[in-house]
Amino acid sequence: MPVSEKKFDPVRAAAIEIIGLVEAGKHTADEATHEVVQAGKFTPLDIRFIRQLINGAIKLKKRLDHDMRFFLSKPSEKLPRKMTDILRLGFYQLFFTQRIPPPAAVSESVDLARHFCDDSRARVVNAVLRSALRNPERIVFRDKKTDPVNHLANYYSYPEWFVEYCLDEFKIEETEKLLKSMNLRPQMTYRVSYLKTKPEDVAAKFEEAGIKYHPGKYLPEFLHLEDAAFPLEDELVKSGKVYIQDESAGMAIRLMNPKMGMNVLDMTAAPGGKTTYAAIKMRNKGMITAIDRSRPRLEMMMDNCQRLGIKIINPVAADILEFVSEPFDRVILDPPCTGWGNAGKHSDLRWAKDPKDVEKLFKLQSMMIDKAAKLVKPGGILIYSTCTIIRRENDQVVEEFLARRKDFALESAAEYFDADVVSERGLLKTYPNKPDLSGAFAARLKKVINPKK
Repeated sequence: MPVSEKKFDPVRAAAIEIIGLVEAGKHTADEATHEVVQAGKFTPLDIRFIRQLINGAIKLKKRLDHDMRFFLSKPSEKLPRKMTDILRLGFYQLFFTQRIPPPAAVSESVDLARHFCDDSRARVVNAVLRSALRNPERIVFRDKKTDPVNHLANYYSYPEWFVEYCLDEFKIEETEKLLKSMNLRPQMTYRVSYLKTKPEDVAAKFEEAGIKYHPGKYLPEFLHLEDAAFPLEDELVKSGKVYIQDESAGMAIRLMNPKMGMNVLDMTAAPGGKTTYAAIKMRNKGMITAIDRSRPRLEMMMDNCQRLGIKIINPVAADILEFVSEPFDRVILDPPCTGWGNAGKHSDLRWAKDPKDVEKLFKLQSMMIDKAAKLVKPGGILIYSTCTIIRRENDQVVEEFLARRKDFALESAAEYFDADVVSERGLLKTYPNKPDLSGAFAARLKKVINPKK
């Protein structure tokens, strides 16, 4: 009599494989997802479900581990890696999703444990999840008033150092809003390309298809979608009528204010979000030199340019610290950063960065902004832009630069944006706890023609 194969859900199994690759530290969540999905036969609906599962289970792993301990017979005992991942995924489905019936979450987790582990561990998974369903009141947290760092770190699932930073920077009410907002499902935003269509035409297509959306508050050609899918992908995205980009990311280009006929340098260009937006603002007239060290990323950028109908971008594979050229009218520097403004969109980012990274990047960012300054014409503009909310990588880089370079002056972003996203110093700052925005920073620095000595 043939032995029957163990039954399990291949979609949830794929999520466990992805989580395992990320936990091993050799893949980002995006890389692991691409690798596993490419190797399987999954429908678009399957892939959306996989992304939902891994996004939640990876983001919330600290919270999930905290909650699991209240239902384990030996909470301090280290579990096998796969069993931990299966329990995390099970707890996420039970307590942080709305459409998955609890019995299905339990039974599917048990099947995964049988597939990846063995029958004895499957029985443990079954017991733990059923106990959590019956007695969720067992889960308790440290008091928020007496130990806010521990409470918020465990409740919202963040490293304690980042929670401590936010409490120092924003105080507890705003910190809690910020942490909560970065646990929400990522939003999809389409940037309309004026070279091929108009926002009102894309909006009409959305309305005809019953797609809910609303325009950006600061950049009206950015259309925010209420669903995180890719609606009308063939008609809009693949045709180059729209480009997927956060409104916050586009705001640095409005601050730069590139004009037709200008000679512009993007020092860290690929895959081309800000570069292509600048080209569209210039109406395809002028020249943008786009530098990146990675040839594959530059090739990706040029594919985007072809799709968008952009013809004024000149790609250059180079290390920007070694790049030599005549100066430019506009220079934008978007250096490597910790990315903490996008922690809501990249599920594994919060576990991949620590304070040592901040210090290393500060030194690199300072070197890069000094290099950028040499490539700006007298009277020209340098934009320093990041996607982090860490002051050390933003304000301090700019302020120390201005102390070194008396031939540069900070121009206030208030000329281009409302006060709600402009600091008292005139710096552009957005945060994920504001509607439709992620975290971003930008400073507009003008090279003075006759600086005072």
